[in-house]
Amino acid sequence: MLKALALAALCAASAHAQVAPTPAEIAAYSGLFAAAAQGDAAAIAKLAARDDVEARDSRGRTPLIVAAFAKQRGAMRALAAAGADPNALDADRYDMVTIAAVADDVPTLEAALALGNRATNVTSRYDGTALIAAAHLGHVEVVRVLIRAGAPLDHVNNLGWTALIESIVLGDGGPRHTATLAALVDAGANVNLPDRNGTTPLHLAQANGYREMAELLQHAGAR
Repeated sequence: MLKALALAALCAASAHAQVAPTPAEIAAYSGLFAAAAQGDAAAIAKLAARDDVEARDSRGRTPLIVAAFAKQRGAMRALAAAGADPNALDADRYDMVTIAAVADDVPTLEAALALGNRATNVTSRYDGTALIAAAHLGHVEVVRVLIRAGAPLDHVNNLGWTALIESIVLGDGGPRHTATLAALVDAGANVNLPDRNGTTPLHLAQANGYREMAELLQHAGAR
């Protein structure tokens, strides 16, 4: 039952997931948006003198967000140097850090953090964080980078879940999600913070049959 409820929540969340520019959108871009998508840092330096670096496309993406989706880190740096806001959110409330976290793209994540994009930002329609998104997907290296960057370990999204809980209820109990859980536990995440129904992470792991996760939690003092 718990897994079925989690999957239902995941399906609902996917309806509002981040949306990268489509090939048609990219083909129609001009100015800074085209330069961002193509990674043309030289063009960005010229265009930024006359064009708005905070312009928005039809989905509220700035050129900097477009560059992050395209993994164009040189363009990201050029836009930030021109004054683009590294913490801008698109229409679905995603920032560069969360975009890179979902894509399991550590180089772009590290570039975004270096430009001042905060790991503490509350993002998405679920009032989550990049850490929660990465934990849900079992992106353990991203999780470790975000932990080092000061991401809030025990932030609770509007589904009532922390990153630690999402690694369990939206994970598969396999090596990636177990390693993600271990990274969160080692960093000091609260192993006894329950979901909105009062169910603890240990009980969630046990209910889903995730023995290794349950043992890891028990060794960390979970009840």
